[in-house]
Amino acid sequence: MIRIGHGYDAHPFVAGRRCVLAGVEVPSEVGPDGHSDGDVVLHALTDAILGAAAQGDIGSVFGTTRPEWRDAPSSRFVEEALRLAGAPSAVNVDVTVVGARPRLADHRQAMRESVARLLSTGVENVSVKFSSGNGLGELGRGEGIAATVVALFELGP
Repeated sequence: MIRIGHGYDAHPFVAGRRCVLAGVEVPSEVGPDGHSDGDVVLHALTDAILGAAAQGDIGSVFGTTRPEWRDAPSSRFVEEALRLAGAPSAVNVDVTVVGARPRLADHRQAMRESVARLLSTGVENVSVKFSSGNGLGELGRGEGIAATVVALFELGP
C-alpha cells in the first residue's frame, strides 16, 4: 500500500542552544527551543511517518511532559515512528526548512544523507530545500525556524 504523509513543526530560537536540523548540527548562536533537541526537520518527518500510517502525531505519541524524551535526539522519534508504522519503505521525501537564519545551503547534502540514513533509503530519494521567509513574520525575522515534510511511503500489509 502506498501512503502519503505530511508533517510540520516550528520552534522559536533561544540563545546558547545547539542548532540541530535533520540530525545535523549547524553552527549558530541560537537553536530551536523544545522539550527534545528541537530538530524541526526530524519532528516534521516523524509526523509525516505517523500520518502516512494513520498513527497520530508527534505530540500524541511522544508528548512534551514525558521525561524520557527530555533533550532526546529527534532521531529517536523517527526510529520509533518507523517501528509504529510497521517499518515502511520511503519512496521519496521532500523537506522544506523555513527561516531567515542560520544560513543552511552548505549543510544541504549532510541533511539529505542524514534523513536517507534514518529512513534506510538512498539519498537520491530525499530532497531538502530552504526558504528565508522573505522577512515575513517570526520566521522571516529570524526569531525561529520551521519545517514541512511531504513523504511517500510503501507500507506493508
